[in-house]
Amino acid sequence: MNRNFIALFLLFAFSLSTYSQNTSTQSRNNESPYKTSWAVDAPYLGISIGLNVLGFKLIQDKDPLTLEEMNDLDKNDVPRIDRFLAGNYNENADDISYYPFYGSFAVPVIMMLTPDLSPHAGQISVLFVESMATTGAFFTLSAGLIDRPRPLTYNTSLPDELRTEASAQRSFIGGHTAATASATFFAAKIYNDFYPDSRAKPYIWTAAAVIPAYVGYLRSKSGKHFLTDNIAGYVVGAASGILVPEFHKKKNENFRMTPAMGVDLRGNEYQGISLGYRF
Repeated sequence: MNRNFIALFLLFAFSLSTYSQNTSTQSRNNESPYKTSWAVDAPYLGISIGLNVLGFKLIQDKDPLTLEEMNDLDKNDVPRIDRFLAGNYNENADDISYYPFYGSFAVPVIMMLTPDLSPHAGQISVLFVESMATTGAFFTLSAGLIDRPRPLTYNTSLPDELRTEASAQRSFIGGHTAATASATFFAAKIYNDFYPDSRAKPYIWTAAAVIPAYVGYLRSKSGKHFLTDNIAGYVVGAASGILVPEFHKKKNENFRMTPAMGVDLRGNEYQGISLGYRF
């Protein structure tokens, strides 16, 4: 299965670069379909990166499981949809999952090196960072705020130190799956918008969907995440990878994605992201 995945991943990257070079007539005379503005994108990046920093701080401050809490863990308390994964642990699957995880980040970079897209590398880079930062904000905040023991914590044959460490308390959401989905779906979306008439699009989208699904499979097999953790991560990553470029499309100028901050009726300060549509 490993060799099949590697072949699929290389085919995905090769297809993107090859078809990007061979479909120049479909790229609207090398015109970008997106519109970016530092007046909007700079604050958005600043707030989303700030939310990532906050999320990482919350993760670092998480308390580990106590021995009493660990001994109270019961597979029967896990929702039925996830129960079959409780107790999973596989170091090899964990190690393998990092290859597609890191490799997926290279796919948009490979695309930006092609002749048609290289003139827009700066703009595409901004969109890519926004997509990843959006995904990262969802991941770090959920992992920092939600205490959910990983599947491996239910494995009584593992050392107590492994089962009780603080990182074993952040199963939700699947970060590797989310980041991989964000990168692959972003690459597919960029290709889709620059080459709307390309016959390769179904294959590009299929590969973009399969790669993060495979990462999710490996993360579940390794005992790092439950099924629902990976589903949530997949949805968050795919949505970020698709919607950030979509909101920047020139035809969608009625859409607005801007940072928002202020004080609510109770006097509490808030900051976040505002999505709007002008009719």
